[in-house]
This record gives sequence, structure tokens and C-alpha cells, in this order.
Amino acid sequence: MMDWTDRHCRFLHRVMSREVLLYTEMVTAPALVRGGARHLLRFDAAEHPVALQLGGSDPAELAEAARMGADEGYDEINLNCGCPSDRVQSGTFGAVLMRSPDLVAECCDAMITAQPAEVTVKCRIGVDDQDPEEVLPVFLEKIRAAGVERVTIHARKAWLQGLSPKENRDIPPLDHDLVHRMKAAFPDLHVSINGGIAALDEARAHLDRGLDGVMIGRAAYHNPADILLDADRVIFGGAPGPDRLEVVEAMRPHIAAHLAEGGKLAQVTRHMLGLFAGRPGARQWRRVLSEQGHREGAGLEVLDHALEAMDRAAA
Repeated sequence: MMDWTDRHCRFLHRVMSREVLLYTEMVTAPALVRGGARHLLRFDAAEHPVALQLGGSDPAELAEAARMGADEGYDEINLNCGCPSDRVQSGTFGAVLMRSPDLVAECCDAMITAQPAEVTVKCRIGVDDQDPEEVLPVFLEKIRAAGVERVTIHARKAWLQGLSPKENRDIPPLDHDLVHRMKAAFPDLHVSINGGIAALDEARAHLDRGLDGVMIGRAAYHNPADILLDADRVIFGGAPGPDRLEVVEAMRPHIAAHLAEGGKLAQVTRHMLGLFAGRPGARQWRRVLSEQGHREGAGLEVLDHALEAMDRAAA
């Protein structure tokens, strides 16, 4: 979800659900520790609960980055062992770490020791020619021994050679049943599943089968209303979220504050393009935001234009 789940996206998603755990896009430990990019840790207090996802493979550097995240107030620090991009591979982190469970355990131990927030791991079921039935239990045993109590498993292999990051999200076959077997084998671990889950009823089915959590990425981004507006009721047993128009209204103060700081409208509204997906006039909503949101000086009036265009198209 790099370049997707930035602080504006997360604020939008929090407006839509009070309960779901939000994750940052992956932030690399070198960028924080060596690059001084502390601005990447910025978030709004309204986003809680929110987890910082880190990328890296140097235990000392990850420990310092985790400490920085905890100082900023993140509820969880997550180590990414699942991203398959070339850029991540060249830095020896992400999915390539599935080949080095001892190093991952060392990194987790250092992160846990360095700060008070819970340290979790997101991983794949394996990479390349690895046999997931063999390597995944070993990986889980190692991180559990290091003190990790929660893991999210993307139920696909990552092919580090021959497939692009986009292809790695779709081509390797899903093995949801393997994730369920890992929960049975490690009942003391909090196990969440990720990969190919696009609806709340699918998420509920995995929970009913015994998993502890479900992570939804692309579906929650591209069609956020269908996933997030009813998540509090379907998953958490609470009240449903606001309606779509109430979401737009709730975003106005956030957008106004961003504009007042010198930000651009499209930096926020690009995350709102899918808000009315599947509804009459949704295409016009997207068109107006896309065409007008990037214009110099674009402000809150663009939201009004988009809503008006949507209403005209739906009439």
C-alpha cells in the first residue's frame, strides 16, 4: 500500500470506521534513522488505533526506528516481511526476509526491547521455490520465540524474480487454508489473514472459522464505503458508520486545515475517488475530483462541484 495509505487516506478511513486498525504505508528504517525523514511519521490523533509499518533488516536501525514510532504515539510497530518490490529487495527487507527467519527474529527482539509498543509482523507464506508448509511454521516459531504475539499472513507466495509487484498481488495462488492451519498449529499467536479478501462477509467467514483478524487492503482503498462503513456493525458488533455524504462533510475541516498549511486539494481527494463506487453518478464524482482537484488554488468548492455533478447524473 505504499503511496496509498498516507495520513490523509487514514484520516478518511477513520471517519468511516471507529474500530478498524489502520496501517501506515511502509516507512523504511534507513529513511528515518539515517535520512532524518521524521515527517513520514506524522499522523492525526484521530487516526488511533494506528500501526506504523517499518521496512528494514538491521536490528539496531529497526530498534531506533521503532523507538521513534513509539515516541510519536503509534499503537503498534509492524515489521514488513511481505513486500516484493525490487526496491525493497535491493535493501534486503520485505518479502526477501522470508529466507532469513533468524535475522527477522533478531530484528523483532531488538524492536521489542527498544520501546513499549507492541511489535507485530506481516509476512508471506513463502517466496520463490520455498515450500510454504515447511518454511512458514519455522518462520512463525522463530518470531514467536523472539516475543512476537501477533502476525498477519498474506496467503500468497512472493516471486522475487519474474513477477512485478502488481503481479505478485494477483498471480501466485491464494492458500487461505494454510493460514488457518497455522492458526491451529500456533493457537497462542494472534493470526490475521490477508490477500484476496474483498468483502465483509468474506472477512466474517474467516473470523468464524477461528482466525483472529482480517486485513483488507486494495478493496478497502478502491471501494472504501462497502468495506468500512459497515465494518463496525458486521465485525465489531457496534453501530454502523456514517453515510457517504456525512463522510464528505466530515472531511471538510481536515481538507481546510491541509490547504491552510499550503497543501494541495488533490493530495486528499485522490483518496476519496472511490467513495461513491457503485452508486449513481459515481463516475461524475470521480471525473470532477480528478479534473479539478489538481488545479492551482483548488479548494473545497471542488467537493461541491463533484456532488452537484453526481446529483445531476443520478437524476
